[in-house]
Amino acid sequence: MENEKESIRIRYNHVGYGVDFSKTFFVAVLEGGNEHAFEGEIFELVNSLGKPVFTDKLSYCGKAEYTGEILYVGNFTEYRHPGKYRIRVGNQESHLFEISDEWISRQFKSNVKSFYYQRTGEELDKALAGKWARPASHMDDKLEFHPTMNRKGVWNAHGGWYDAGDYGKYIVNGGVSVATLMLACEMKYSLEVVDGVDFVPSFEQPFSLLDEIRFELEFFLRMQDDDGGVFFKVTPGHWDGFMMPADSDVMQKRFILGKSTTSTLNFAGALAQAHRVFAATDPQFATRCLAASRRAYQWALDNPSVEWPHNTEGSGGYGDEHVEDEFFWARAMLYRETCDETLLEKLPHDMEMNPPKLGLDWRDTQNLGWIALALGPLPPCAQELQKTARNALEKTADEILRLQRDDPYGISLRRFIWGSNGIIANHALTSAIVYSWSKNREYLDSAFEQMNFIYGRNPVDVSFVTGSAWSSPMHPHHRICHSDGVEEPIPGLLVGGLNNDRQDMIRKPHYPGDLPGFAYTDERCSFASNETAINWNAPLTSLLALLNQP
Repeated sequence: MENEKESIRIRYNHVGYGVDFSKTFFVAVLEGGNEHAFEGEIFELVNSLGKPVFTDKLSYCGKAEYTGEILYVGNFTEYRHPGKYRIRVGNQESHLFEISDEWISRQFKSNVKSFYYQRTGEELDKALAGKWARPASHMDDKLEFHPTMNRKGVWNAHGGWYDAGDYGKYIVNGGVSVATLMLACEMKYSLEVVDGVDFVPSFEQPFSLLDEIRFELEFFLRMQDDDGGVFFKVTPGHWDGFMMPADSDVMQKRFILGKSTTSTLNFAGALAQAHRVFAATDPQFATRCLAASRRAYQWALDNPSVEWPHNTEGSGGYGDEHVEDEFFWARAMLYRETCDETLLEKLPHDMEMNPPKLGLDWRDTQNLGWIALALGPLPPCAQELQKTARNALEKTADEILRLQRDDPYGISLRRFIWGSNGIIANHALTSAIVYSWSKNREYLDSAFEQMNFIYGRNPVDVSFVTGSAWSSPMHPHHRICHSDGVEEPIPGLLVGGLNNDRQDMIRKPHYPGDLPGFAYTDERCSFASNETAINWNAPLTSLLALLNQP
């Protein structure tokens, strides 16, 4: 037994636990020997001075098939005293972590600021960006049309966020990202004050969540063509190497590319939601957004099957053969803002054809339609739709709970694929959204339990958000982070996480094991597991906002 204790691993949230949330950790033992050997083993919670403050016993949790581990769970939920602590099991101790609500607020602000660091076409001044300051680059205000478009002239597509670790800017992925962030504004905060997150410009936090959303939406508005359709993306001619944006500007030309039904409907859904979010603080901007949304929706009705541009030489494809979910999203958001009966007529069919998923993703966006109807408010003639939407999403949250209970690590994911952390964050966000009207505490605890996986309670002992903990990634697949001359990566970036498809094996990354639960490595070459993306950061940011105590 003593030798076995030397080889155990303590899996816990490396950043911390909320005062009023569940507080659980796992002890992982490699398969072999007595499966229940550690059941009833004592664990201690010790303070920063090493003094035990809470003691209890481990319980058998089960076998994690994707790691080959036997897991035992320790629970110290009833301990509610803020401070810094370690978990001790036998001769093994964790690093220090917090019990507090402050760390949730701190991580939320860090995530919001990560979008600031993704801004294009704007100088990031040292007073606000610190050592990650950089000059204005990729102005994108006089872009030529891609040669495949056979269109002369130039276009102003200034602004917006870099999508991921590359220098492309995409409407499809940007749309689901900015819409996810707007959910936090809708739900958590009074739209007249938007949160109390009234950040004072400083190195710690230059802009509020609403400011970041506005920056992306201004770029969206520039991407709308004169006929109402929306261009698909801004792309360099070829994939950039690991260089700074200013060097990329010198090395190659950038283009505006394509129009598609999916990009136009993404725009329509996001801009309709923007009308709701900005109506109180900037009614003129809100009106402009709604008008643009309606024009985009009409273009999509007139052009219901325009494919995405099949070009990946320099940027991601984001191909999507199904537009029914995007039509549902756009119609639900527009109906909520306009009460247009022609939209209402189509919504029951949309709901029938697009059942809710466990979470959002850029390809399947129907949950944004369901959430729009569930949150409302809707006119009396649509109250039944709101009831149906809430019931459907509650059943979805119940399925997430069931999957979590059946998984030793407490997550609802059943296969680790590209961006698994983003999927986990989206599942958790679904649970938190349903809690907002159901007030079923199980859903809120469910969301926090999944967030524990992201912040360290996982098989690879990594807090997957840069700058969040001792174990955070230092080498994300992110061009700026590897060319700015700064040792620490930009903070607040969520990396993709476990991905058993390992599409990057040609780059020879050093994964720590062959089983799916070890399919992550903190190496720049591992684009399959260690890239960052705004559509993974967005659900985590909104989740942190909803979990942040007032």
